[in-house]
Amino acid sequence: MKKIMIQMNILMGVTLSFFLSLTGSLRAERFSLPGFLISFLLSVAISMVIGLLVPVKPLTDRLEAKCGIRPRTPGARFFDALISDLVYTPVVTVAMTLFAYRQATAHGASVPFVPMLLSSLLISLVVGYVLIFICMPLFLKLVFKWNRIGEVRNEVSEVRSEE
Repeated sequence: MKKIMIQMNILMGVTLSFFLSLTGSLRAERFSLPGFLISFLLSVAISMVIGLLVPVKPLTDRLEAKCGIRPRTPGARFFDALISDLVYTPVVTVAMTLFAYRQATAHGASVPFVPMLLSSLLISLVVGYVLIFICMPLFLKLVFKWNRIGEVRNEVSEVRSEE
């Protein structure tokens, strides 16, 4: 199970980092490939650290149980995406906004940090939620396939149907 969590962390971290970095870079007044690549790599590094420090799946399972949400239901899927979004996106967005703010002020721009952060955070939370909601089940199926989880169950049901 730990192997699956690591693989999911990598897939989700890279995907979220790519799209959040792209969103942030496109919102900037000038898009630069080096700026995008630096923010993407920094975001991936932060996402990997968060994934190692915060086991999101056990956290969402505990919160679902406390809230009375049944696992593997549409409500649980919405809830899982929300919790994952609230764990990853604010930390990554604060770091990326601080990075962009320092770059902008180093080049002579005078932009207030808090409004820049709040608008970035709002957009990032929406983009992150949609990405997590869409990608998490797809990546989970992919990771299960890579690890051959479910194949044994399918083989057992095929044997039973032949009897």
